[in-house]
Amino acid sequence: MSVERFLEHLSQKTFVDDDALETIKDLYQHQGDNFSEALLSSKLVPEEAMLHALGAIYAIPFEPELAPATTWADFTETVSIHFLKKFLLVPLKAENGRTTIALHDPADLQAVDDVAAILGLDDYSLVLSSKGKILSAINALYNQSQDNVQQMVEDLEGNDSNIIMEIEKTADLLDDTSDAPVIRLVNHIISRSVKANASDIHIEPFQETLKVRYRIDGILYEMLTPPKWIQSALISRIKVMAKMNIAEKRAPQDGRLEVRIGEQQIDIRVSTVPTSFGERLVMRLLNKSGSLLKLMEFGFSEKDLTLIKELISLNNGIVLVTGPTGSGKTTTLYAALSAINSPDKNIITIEDPVEYNLMGIGQIQVNRKTGVTFAAGLRSIVRQDPDVILIGEIRDLETAEIAIQSALTGHLVFSTLHTNDSAGAVTRLTDLGVEPYLITSSVKAVIAQRLVRVLCETCKEAYCLSETELGYLKIQDRTPGQCKAFKAKGCANCFDTGYTGRQAILEIMEINEELKSMILTTSDSNQIKSLALKHGMETLRQNGVAKVLAGITTVEEVLRVTQE
Repeated sequence: MSVERFLEHLSQKTFVDDDALETIKDLYQHQGDNFSEALLSSKLVPEEAMLHALGAIYAIPFEPELAPATTWADFTETVSIHFLKKFLLVPLKAENGRTTIALHDPADLQAVDDVAAILGLDDYSLVLSSKGKILSAINALYNQSQDNVQQMVEDLEGNDSNIIMEIEKTADLLDDTSDAPVIRLVNHIISRSVKANASDIHIEPFQETLKVRYRIDGILYEMLTPPKWIQSALISRIKVMAKMNIAEKRAPQDGRLEVRIGEQQIDIRVSTVPTSFGERLVMRLLNKSGSLLKLMEFGFSEKDLTLIKELISLNNGIVLVTGPTGSGKTTTLYAALSAINSPDKNIITIEDPVEYNLMGIGQIQVNRKTGVTFAAGLRSIVRQDPDVILIGEIRDLETAEIAIQSALTGHLVFSTLHTNDSAGAVTRLTDLGVEPYLITSSVKAVIAQRLVRVLCETCKEAYCLSETELGYLKIQDRTPGQCKAFKAKGCANCFDTGYTGRQAILEIMEINEELKSMILTTSDSNQIKSLALKHGMETLRQNGVAKVLAGITTVEEVLRVTQE
């Protein structure tokens, strides 16, 4: 291939300045067969423009999208997935029987010839495609061919002694190419959980059974019941991956691992605790490849969204977000930080753990072993000239006092608390030992948040709310049998749950002058809530009712996550 011809075709698809031209020529001279990979890594030109130019030279068309294709039954038994990923190529058989081989680097056709020979292909066409599209196609084809998890477990029956030997042999290796059944089972459990958008995987031992459950949209679903004898090998494999001590089974342990599934980078936190019937293991999944939500994507009403934007634009004070674990508090605060992040603001966070990396924001990880607690880290943060501070959670009096002092000295502070509603935050701070006058002078608002599951648009069913349901929801201006809502049914699109995704419901309590006066005399959350309601605060349940009447969620969901 002539570098001049390549640059000529490249210039037709994208602008390349003189410095970049010289760098590309240098890469061509020194990288040889690895030119495409080196050019892609340099990020001098877009991948699509590079592939268009290569395609023009090699007379191979560029295909931006690889159409869904079928594949022959024994394809995945014949060609290794690792071979295809290494050489970035994938054979696709269209419905008309015509075979196309998609590849990323047209300079390396030997691998194409090898695959064609293995599959006995005499007639096939070539296309160029991006690295991401090829990897996605490979994963899709191999996932189609794999048996379901339960079938995989059934295939292990009778091999218990071999399983233990295999797990011991590969105990110190993260070897994706291994044929060890337990390793394939663990990989499959994790990859299925990612596909189902699960947040947690629970592996729970009982006297005679072992259960694997996924938490999807906040609800646990039983996905698999492996045989009891596989328990030790299964737990050991995951502990090996998380670099935990597999010999220690009588004490709780924590570990961490990262896996890549296609183009997705998944961070997994692993926790084990000893129980009467063996170790219980929970994996918390965090997809780092997913983009952070923006405030308008949470499903907030116009009124709530406007109020939140006003609160996060304040120059000083504390804004608290409350709710139980898994109610989306941190995600909401991340979205708030992203919304106000700008070059003229210095934003620093202290978190346990840092869940997402935010561009342009300084993030500190709590590390008790080195003495970096919330309080200690916060003392250091205030000497870093911050404009906005995010504290992962206020857990003790020392952290609360430093947060309040920071707010009183001109900083905007965001944090979370574990309370049931917005008024409960005042009671919680008082219980920690914070003086009421400090609460009234620093806290600007408390936002209570919950997540409700969103109905699947494909299968949701319309019906009329009954008198009982209207009573539960305290809807007084509608007639029973004439108020329309929807209920969950379940289909293939939603894993038979009836729901896809979640939205937030809110209760925002602004601390006005009357509330300040009451907080100075009492920390009773019921009295504080009653006064806030008189001033127009909308409760969590009222916020949820609006989503029921809009056909977004169900009565059961709102009743599940709200308490009155």
